[in-house]
Amino acid sequence: MTTTTPDRTTARLDLKGLAPEVSAAMGELHRAALRAAQAAGVEPGLLELVRIRASQLNGCAFCLDMHTKDARAQGETEQRIHTLGAWRETPFFTERERAALALAEAVTSVQDGQVPDEVYAAAREVFDEPQMTAVIWAAVVINAYNRTAISARMVPGAYQPAPRS
Repeated sequence: MTTTTPDRTTARLDLKGLAPEVSAAMGELHRAALRAAQAAGVEPGLLELVRIRASQLNGCAFCLDMHTKDARAQGETEQRIHTLGAWRETPFFTERERAALALAEAVTSVQDGQVPDEVYAAAREVFDEPQMTAVIWAAVVINAYNRTAISARMVPGAYQPAPRS
């Protein structure tokens, strides 16, 4: 039996170059979601936790590389990043973060069914409607990016966060 090992150093496709209008639309969706989160008062660090957790669930190495670097650049601790996959078993996350992570997991894992009522209710306890909407959009956008990066086999490692001003 012959097996081949996928080349993890070369992307399969240049999705951005081959479909620039679609890539630009994804970028605008991302920016619109960021504006909504900012207008709603959702903390940038909480959004990074959502992005990292969804990327963990989806197994997206490219997005994990990017968003863990972005989280660290925003002051996130190594301890919280390293234990994010087991957030339920740690004392490191606030009630608000826990609600966002549970909601992000439910949005990411829709193959398991709809977002459970108890997850939705817990999120409503700590988020108003614009904030909850922003968290959902953040989860939706990162899931789309995860699927793009995984499909194109985008190579992690080169991304560097923009310098903070």
